[in-house]
Amino acid sequence: MPNLSLSGLKNLRINLNLHLKKEPEEAIPPPAPKSIPRGLKVIEKYSLYEPFCHVIIVQNPKTGEHKYILDELQLDPLERDVYHRILEILLAEIESPKEEIADPRRFFAEAAKKIVDKYRISLGWLPDVSWYKILYHAERDLVGFGKIDPLMRDPNIEDISCDGVNKPVYIWHRNHESIETNLQFENDEILDNMVVKLVHMAGKHVSTAFPIVDASLPGKHRLAVCYRREITPFGTAFTIRKFKEDPYSIIDLINIGTFSEEMAAYLWVCLENRASVMVLGGTAAGKTTALNALGCLIKPGSKIMTIEETAELNLSHENWVSLIARQSYGLGGSSVGEVALFDLVKTCMRHRPDLMIVGEVRGQEAYVLFQALATGHGGMCTMHAENVESAVKRLTQKPMDISPAYIPLMNIVMSVQRVHLVKNGEKKAFRRVLSVNEILDYEKYVHPFKWDPLKDEHQMSLESSAQITSIAERLGMNVEDVHAEINRRRNVLCWMRTQKIRSYRDVATVIAEYYARPKQFYEKVLSEKEAKPVAVNRNA
Repeated sequence: MPNLSLSGLKNLRINLNLHLKKEPEEAIPPPAPKSIPRGLKVIEKYSLYEPFCHVIIVQNPKTGEHKYILDELQLDPLERDVYHRILEILLAEIESPKEEIADPRRFFAEAAKKIVDKYRISLGWLPDVSWYKILYHAERDLVGFGKIDPLMRDPNIEDISCDGVNKPVYIWHRNHESIETNLQFENDEILDNMVVKLVHMAGKHVSTAFPIVDASLPGKHRLAVCYRREITPFGTAFTIRKFKEDPYSIIDLINIGTFSEEMAAYLWVCLENRASVMVLGGTAAGKTTALNALGCLIKPGSKIMTIEETAELNLSHENWVSLIARQSYGLGGSSVGEVALFDLVKTCMRHRPDLMIVGEVRGQEAYVLFQALATGHGGMCTMHAENVESAVKRLTQKPMDISPAYIPLMNIVMSVQRVHLVKNGEKKAFRRVLSVNEILDYEKYVHPFKWDPLKDEHQMSLESSAQITSIAERLGMNVEDVHAEINRRRNVLCWMRTQKIRSYRDVATVIAEYYARPKQFYEKVLSEKEAKPVAVNRNA
């Protein structure tokens, strides 16, 4: 059950009013399927919320296509009539809390149950199972995410996409990629009402005058909306990129093969010595996931400031300030009240951060970021680009317009992509760091790490690393000493894997202990039973 953080359920009455309008009979969803259509093979079954909601994933053996079938208990006509009467009573009697609450679902469930018990006899006799169904639908529609609430409960879903009215909702499933669901919106009113509710939950406004919205839902899920038929002929369209409640740590990404242990240890040493890092990739390639995982490696106590348009990063550090851009309150082309990424990056400089992380650079904020790097601040960011060459071309052209002389200030550029590999006779999508590049000068790079697609392994050539040489000179050490430190940290990462330490908070705790007592902690690692080779789960 997602832990929503609505502002004291301030939008509860709005949601009630939206749902008090009875849906037309033809819009009432048909009963969930009791049997699978003939000819389809069941691939996977699991429960989302017992006993109300289950998932069945089927495959057409002829075409190989998958379908996500949502099996949700629906209200019969008598139950639906009582449901609408209950909503009217809730509107009249439920009181909004006076302060922020951690779990609106629990608050609503407790308040609604008391009200239902109070009016249960006067509303007519119904069996207990019917009341449970009614309360489930009331919670789903009023403090949940409405019709798509079951999809939001599914931890296997990364993206939810609706292309318009009478079109199936599509999802991106972690195991089966992009698949069609049996869920759709039958008319404009139902779809528009649900999207208005989602936008209100995000604390934003949507209308025909302002039909485009990009916002963060409770739980940090990212919402993009194109409202009504102002800019799309098929009706309201929306996409939700779900935020993982338990974010991937650097150990998770090593376990699934996105990083190698050596690569993570190398980046750990570089980040400690204020190297700047840029993560490249296309849409849904895993840029933000990789950036967030690298945050586990940042030295505890460092002052970190993150700058994003919508909140997606989740760091375990105490000394962390998150800055979020704000859209304009003005009409038309007015920029009244707007706080852009450019403004936030400038403001960030006045707070003396040890490390500045920009969620994505694509405009003038890149210029200020490079100015910060020139003053000795550490910096990390993501950018849409296929490789280091195309990234440099984007940086040196408008609107970023970075001088070629400034390009070497971005020390490390790593490219992460979604690739397709054949595993166990089946072609599946995986995320891999294709290369780690060090920028020596404009259009002059070295590649300490490169991914070999035939072996699905990362090839290492640290002898070419200029960063290691620079770190050694700065610390008054030999290059061999830096290599030895990288190897020690690789062993620490390997030890965490053998101990099944993977939560990003647990990983951050281990790294903090290593920083506090490096020699003693490493001796502890070595004194443990010698770590057996850990198999990388490259099928994940």
